Amino acid sequence: MKPRLLKRILPRSLQGRAALILILPVIVIQLVVAVVIIQRYFEGVTRQMTGNIAIEVAHLTREVNGAPSLAAAQRVGGDLGRALKMRVELPATGPTGDSRVFYDLSGQQVITSLDKSLARVRGVDLYSNSREVRMLIGTSWGPMRVVFSRYRVSASNPHQLLVLMIFTSALMTLIAYLFLRNQLHPITRLAAAAEEFGKGRTVPYRPRGAIEVRAAGRAFLDMRARIERQIEQRTLMLSGVSHDLRTPLTRMKLSLALMEDDEEAQALLRDVEHMERLLDAFLSFARGDAMEEVTEVDALDLVAHVVENARRAGQEVTLKPLDLPEGEIARAKLRPQAVARAVENLVGNAVRYGSRAEVEVALAPNLLRIVVEDDGPGIPEARREEALRPFTRLDEARDPNQGGGVGLGLSIAADTAHSHGGRLLLGDSALGGLRAELVLAR
Repeated sequence: MKPRLLKRILPRSLQGRAALILILPVIVIQLVVAVVIIQRYFEGVTRQMTGNIAIEVAHLTREVNGAPSLAAAQRVGGDLGRALKMRVELPATGPTGDSRVFYDLSGQQVITSLDKSLARVRGVDLYSNSREVRMLIGTSWGPMRVVFSRYRVSASNPHQLLVLMIFTSALMTLIAYLFLRNQLHPITRLAAAAEEFGKGRTVPYRPRGAIEVRAAGRAFLDMRARIERQIEQRTLMLSGVSHDLRTPLTRMKLSLALMEDDEEAQALLRDVEHMERLLDAFLSFARGDAMEEVTEVDALDLVAHVVENARRAGQEVTLKPLDLPEGEIARAKLRPQAVARAVENLVGNAVRYGSRAEVEVALAPNLLRIVVEDDGPGIPEARREEALRPFTRLDEARDPNQGGGVGLGLSIAADTAHSHGGRLLLGDSALGGLRAELVLAR
């Protein structure tokens, strides 16, 4: 339980953890120096200085006690007090007992040392005037007050070293943090470029920073170039193959059109049409969105256009309204043709296997969700992952020539979601059929 709590408390970013590694030792060192070294140093100095003053006060007390009369004692106290730079008042009146402000740490050591070194001390006042020490001592002629400078028993500005240490540590920590952030910035830029590429967006990136970070950046650029080159070559190759295959298919359709309109010719024509549909679907899947640029579009308008096209084709498709503030649009950075093609495939599957479909658009700060639900038979949970594979038809008995698909609709949608940094989620619809949720990064 404790390790989990510690993981939740610690920062998750590299910059936060590096700052913690940098700042924590500085704080620990400050505490050790303040508590162990500074405290002991000032206690020792205060004890030594108080001991010297106690010797002088003890001598003053003996001389006053040895005077033959009160007048002589007053005269001895005044003369000797001036020589020792003390004010002496005999007899003295006033409250007894020790007093100091609560944060005067060295004052506690002063009071303790004076009480141990001198006899008949009735009180040490450090509260009335922070710059003076007022002592009340019992003598043969009554209470005697001795007043002297506080700087004679404790070091001046005792917290100066601590303040200087804290200020210097804070300054050096700030400088080190700025340097550390400068070193981590190239890593952040590399992570951002990789994240954008995962969403299908190519952003300018140039390796910077330390040697290791530059090496990682160059490796990323090489990887990105290879992936883009591979996608482009695949697209061009399959486009060429598809173009070459369309020519004989067109000749076959023309030849079949010139033949007698019998059952055999109709069967062959259906096979040719199925081959054309298969070829179109295969080319659409292979092409994906590699040749399309990312643009900022109104996602709701894009989906509404797809739904309107489906309605014109006689399909029962409805679009749920999206509640947006007046004047605001559902902005998203997408490849619009690829997303429209993916939504068309999802809507086509919904009306092909069901009687109606409902489409919904939802927005999150960093995500766009396009949900298509139908009232068809749905897909069993155990076979949903299989349904996302290319050329997979779960209903083997369905004849493609009778309206069945070629097994690429969900694959195209899933591929589009992955290229936009998202995924395609399949679930159970409230209508009783399949719920296909296209999640895209905005």
